[in-house]
Amino acid sequence: MSDEASTIAGSIGLLPSASLGDGTGMYEPIHGSAPDIAGLGIANPLGTILSAAMLLRYSLKEEAAACAIEKAVDQVMSEGYRTPDLFGPGLKKVSTSEMGHLVAEKI
Repeated sequence: MSDEASTIAGSIGLLPSASLGDGTGMYEPIHGSAPDIAGLGIANPLGTILSAAMLLRYSLKEEAAACAIEKAVDQVMSEGYRTPDLFGPGLKKVSTSEMGHLVAEKI
């Protein structure tokens, strides 16, 4: 179901997830590790980055840090940077690592 729901956002690579309970939470993008595209520089890291924001918010109670990550992702997306899964006319195509660096710079 999560794979199908990702079409609303535009890519499975955008969505974070959390498995929460009474104990330790587990945070990961909904797409998992994507071993079929590992090392190609085409994976979208934003689901992973946003999963870290969820960890900060829900397990570590660091709301300001979580918001800083989410704001950075929003800024990079607003500037038109996209990994290949979301690339289109008028946008700036970047690799996995480039996207990560762009988000880190905004934080």
